[in-house]
Amino acid sequence: MKLSGKTALVTGSTSGIGLGIARVLAEAGADILLNGFGDPAAALADVGQFGTRVRHHPADLGDLAQLEALFAFAQREFGGVDILVNNAGIQHVAPVDEFPVERWDAIIAVNLSAVFHCTRLALPGMRERGWGRIVNVASVHGQVGSLGKAAYVAAKHGVIGLTKVVGLETATSAITCNAICPGWVLTPLVQKQIDDRAASGVDPQQAQHDLLAEKQPSLAFVTPEHLGELTLFLCSEAGSQVRGAAWNVDGGWLAQ
Repeated sequence: MKLSGKTALVTGSTSGIGLGIARVLAEAGADILLNGFGDPAAALADVGQFGTRVRHHPADLGDLAQLEALFAFAQREFGGVDILVNNAGIQHVAPVDEFPVERWDAIIAVNLSAVFHCTRLALPGMRERGWGRIVNVASVHGQVGSLGKAAYVAAKHGVIGLTKVVGLETATSAITCNAICPGWVLTPLVQKQIDDRAASGVDPQQAQHDLLAEKQPSLAFVTPEHLGELTLFLCSEAGSQVRGAAWNVDGGWLAQ
């Protein structure tokens, strides 16, 4: 139980990538604070199977007051946050000149500003306890662009920049900050893109293959478990000198 005695807050963790990361950290012994809009009962049961303490808070990370309430809850329930996984994210696809302003604002708020706010709220406690891990789930879109994803790409580029700054500001401490950059993971957001292709008459399996073939040379999805195991490594002593990095888990996407 490598993380026994540690508390991990994983944002956006009632499904998909966040749930997979939370499951791996719980299996390693960490207490878990889940957050997200999915079914909390199912997520609590899933992560709770490993016998550590698991709680859920439904904060909307686009709302600063709710975000601050999340950290107050973490302090009351667990005594603070040792491991922060900034995973929550939303998406909208449209050309720049047609991009709804309210969608831009919402994506920047959840995908970038919330990462800043969670980090600034977690750091004092980590400094006080003399240890901490911050893992930001960015994306390959933090390093390359894609048509129609202006807000998402801008936010993820910002997350990688923020990761570097926090990595430098904590470089002489036992706190690290790194980013993980997944390629295609079969999340509800990605499944919707496959479904949209299939709606035009393409066989669903062919639609999935075509999506992968355009970007991901492995022709296989990254799994939440892949990302959870990498997060666990970054939380370990072996990962203690990985600082300010953007680690690609993308089936070769960025090797092209």
